[in-house]
Amino acid sequence: MKLLLDQNLSFKLCTHLTDLFPGSTQVRLAGLAEASDRAVWNFAQANGFTLVSLDSDFAELAALLGPPPKLIWLRCGNQPTAVIGGMLRSRMDAITAFELDAAAACLEIY
Repeated sequence: MKLLLDQNLSFKLCTHLTDLFPGSTQVRLAGLAEASDRAVWNFAQANGFTLVSLDSDFAELAALLGPPPKLIWLRCGNQPTAVIGGMLRSRMDAITAFELDAAAACLEIY
């Protein structure tokens, strides 16, 4: 699974998580810094990414449109990069199960 990190998440997470999620990137690095949520959604869908965001707007899109792409919705508020990385690492089992469930659109992580 490769992740597309939303604008509100640090691009540094890509290198911190490369062992678990090779090929991951952040929207700014993908040239989508000024893109709408729908454009980011479409990019993730077209390129096989799972979105990771703190933004409820993507959760609404996931509920409306369903997968792909899948969404990992971080429900922790703004946190340091190390904390976000730790959250994703510690929930790897849940993320793997989510990836394997074709019908699942959104995984909420607290």
